[in-house]
Amino acid sequence: MTKADIISEISTKTGIEKVDVQETVEAFFKVIKNSMIGGENVYVRGFGSFVVKKRAQKTARNISKNTAIIIPEHFVPSFKPAKVFVEKVKNNSKKVKAEA
Repeated sequence: MTKADIISEISTKTGIEKVDVQETVEAFFKVIKNSMIGGENVYVRGFGSFVVKKRAQKTARNISKNTAIIIPEHFVPSFKPAKVFVEKVKNNSKKVKAEA
């Protein structure tokens, strides 16, 4: 499912114009991105958490040159789904497999 599909489905279910839904969805993602860039985590109850994870400094190898390089510590965005959400997906995927 793409962002356009999400916008169409929300528009159909709510009766709100697609343009307005698109602006809202874009604003939602912008708030999440800006919060995470600022180092803040975003928690959406029943859905999951958008968290900033710290990766420690580590030594890696460049195999072609046979040299060691140091990758400095850095932060990466991550998503952790809520337990309720995970359970619903697990239960639904069991039904789909049983039908196949």
